[in-house]
Amino acid sequence: MSIFTCPLPLPARDRILLGHGSGGKLSAELMRDIFLPALSNPMLDRLDDQAVFAAGGVRLAMTTDSFVVKPLFFRGGDIGSLAVHGTVNDLAMGGATPLYLSAAFILEEGLAMDTLRRVTESLAQAAREAGVRVITGDTKVVEKGSGDGLFINTTGIGLVPERVELSADRAKPGDAVILSGSIGEHGIAILAEREGLEFETPVGSDSAALHTLVAEMLAAARGIRCLRDPTRGGVSSTLNEIARQSKVSIRIEERAITVRPEVQGACELLGLDPLYVANEGKLIAIVDPAQAEAVVSAMRRHPLGEGAGIIGSVGDGPPGLVTIRTALGTVRIVDMLSGDQLPRIC
Repeated sequence: MSIFTCPLPLPARDRILLGHGSGGKLSAELMRDIFLPALSNPMLDRLDDQAVFAAGGVRLAMTTDSFVVKPLFFRGGDIGSLAVHGTVNDLAMGGATPLYLSAAFILEEGLAMDTLRRVTESLAQAAREAGVRVITGDTKVVEKGSGDGLFINTTGIGLVPERVELSADRAKPGDAVILSGSIGEHGIAILAEREGLEFETPVGSDSAALHTLVAEMLAAARGIRCLRDPTRGGVSSTLNEIARQSKVSIRIEERAITVRPEVQGACELLGLDPLYVANEGKLIAIVDPAQAEAVVSAMRRHPLGEGAGIIGSVGDGPPGLVTIRTALGTVRIVDMLSGDQLPRIC
């Protein structure tokens, strides 16, 4: 077992483990056993990355997220730009045009002012590039040793067009599964920075705001049923969530999934599976098969979707089952992440 892979968690459930933040099985259990029983309502119960609701005659999307990435700066981004991209993308996965963000900073005593300044300037630049405004926020300081430098919490608000209905519970047998590009860059970039690893070809995070790509996709076809960005837990956990919420099975093809050689090499060296490694600038789409090619064509015309392709399909097999046909022609189950391959990646 790789030293970078957390072992399977013990059966005991009386304490929070790092795996509860992985986006995998323990995260799902936390939602099922703690949060949903106390907070259940129709919007929350959909378990999407955002809530869509009507207010004042318009449809709005709202999302919230917290960013605890370590290290704060990495090849391809930092916690400031990541906070903007992650929040914008959660809105975009609901079909929303992002408008406004809040940003709350939890600062650890002793944090260098220059570090805070760099992060804030990066966050501001990312917001400008995404066309959103940070309109409110908060700052708290915790004692040294209590905050690991800097955490950021965000909330995002966006406008959802009429007739756009996207949710993880809408997948149907026969639908196409589309991936916007290569996988694993963000997680490997974080790992390399954190552990001081050097690869022959450096790996940078794919962190990016996806809302303009989503806009092109929605303009090309009305048969898009679900959009998700495979962040924590990677492609595997995202597909498992969709399969369970829609009560369908999903089959993907290994040959159709692009993993850059340097990422594949790093994963093989470290004992990681790219399907479980986090991404911050990719999306998965579940699309009516009759419109899948039109969606892929539209994606490939966008810089963030040049590598888009159909990687599988939705089936009517056992609900919640995700499988992959390997390059050797065998079939194996792709389960949700059990532990935490790479803690603190977002």
